[in-house]
Amino acid sequence: MNASITPITMPKFGLAMTEGKLAGWMVRPGATVRAGDDLADIETSKITNAYESPAAGVLRRQVAQEGETLAVGALIGVLADADTSDADIDAFITQFNAEFSAGAAEEADDIPPEPSVMDVKGRALRVLDIGHGEGDPIVLIHGFGGDIGNWLFNHAALAAGRRVIAFDLPGHGGSTKDVGPGSLEFFSSVVVDLLDTLGIERAHLVAHSLGGAVALTTVKNAPSRVASLALLAPAGLGPDINMAFIDGFITADRQKTLIPALSYLVHDKGLIGRKMADDVLRYKRLDGAVDALRQVAAANFTNGRQTDNLRPVLETAPPTLIIWGKDDEILPSSHAADLPDAITVEILPDTGHMPQMERSEEVNTKIRAFLSH
Repeated sequence: MNASITPITMPKFGLAMTEGKLAGWMVRPGATVRAGDDLADIETSKITNAYESPAAGVLRRQVAQEGETLAVGALIGVLADADTSDADIDAFITQFNAEFSAGAAEEADDIPPEPSVMDVKGRALRVLDIGHGEGDPIVLIHGFGGDIGNWLFNHAALAAGRRVIAFDLPGHGGSTKDVGPGSLEFFSSVVVDLLDTLGIERAHLVAHSLGGAVALTTVKNAPSRVASLALLAPAGLGPDINMAFIDGFITADRQKTLIPALSYLVHDKGLIGRKMADDVLRYKRLDGAVDALRQVAAANFTNGRQTDNLRPVLETAPPTLIIWGKDDEILPSSHAADLPDAITVEILPDTGHMPQMERSEEVNTKIRAFLSH
C-alpha cells in the first residue's frame, strides 16, 4: 500500500469490543490534523469516546458516515499528504477493504478472551480473568448498577505483566441476582470467596464507587487478603450521595428517562449515548435485576445518605491510592479531604464520577505507577 497514506480504522477500546458506532466526525475533509488530535466520537455499549488521530496529515476522506456501525479494524477514514492524488486514495481504499474482508475470516479464530460464569461457593459469578505475572493479581470491583464493562478501557491496560480479574457483583451483569441483604459485608464476603475459588492468597483491589466501599470493608474484615487499594470515587468516605441518580437508575424504563440519570456519571454529557442506555435497559429486564438494585440501595443508602462510614479503615489500610473526579455529581470529591497522610489522593479536573472511563489513560498510568512502588 501507499506509504504516504494512513488508514483511520475503527478502534478497539477494550477486549470485549467487536464493533463501534461512528457517532460523529470532529474534523472535516481537507483539515490538517496532528497526531493525537480528536478525529471522531466512537460510541460503544458503555460510553462514547474520542478517537485520536494516529498520525499527522490531512483528512482526505471520510469513508464511514456518521451513525454507521462497523467492525473493529474497518476503515473509517484516510489521512494523506495534500499532494497525494485522489486516484491513489481511491485505490488505497479499494485495496484496504478487499484485504480487510479477506482477513476477517482468518481473524475469526483470534477470539478475545470471554467472561465465563463460575461457581463461587454456590453463587454464579461472571468473571473475566486475563494476564499473568509473578506479582499479586489485581481484582477489579465495579460500583452500583455497573458490571465488568465499566473496566472496558482499563482491564487489558492493567494486565501487562500482571493477572487482572474483573467480575460482576451479585445482582449485576451476568452474575446471580441474589444479593442477600445487599450490604457491604455481604459483597465483601463474595470478594473473599472469589479469591478462595481462584486460589489467590492476596490481591490488589482496584475498585469504583460502591465497589470502593466493598474493598474497604474487605480490608476491615480480611486485611491479610488485600495487598493495596486503588479507589476511584469510592463510597464510604462521607454521607453524601446523589439519590436522583440512584432512584433514576432504578426506576427508569426507557431511554428518555434513563439517559438523564446516566448523565450524572460523567462531566462531559456527550459521552452518554443511546447504546449505553440500551445496554443498561437490557440488564434491567433480567429477572430479579431491579429487585436486586432496590435491595442494594435500601441497605447502603438510608434516608438519602450513605449508611456506612469507612474512613476509620484508612487509618490502618495497606498502601492506598484514591482517584476522584473534581466534578463528580454522585459522590463529591470533598469526601477525599482530611484523610490520613499516608493516603495518596489525586483529584482530576473536568472529570465526573467515572474517571476510569473519562480519563482512562491517565487513570491507568497512575494505577500502574502506584503498583510499581
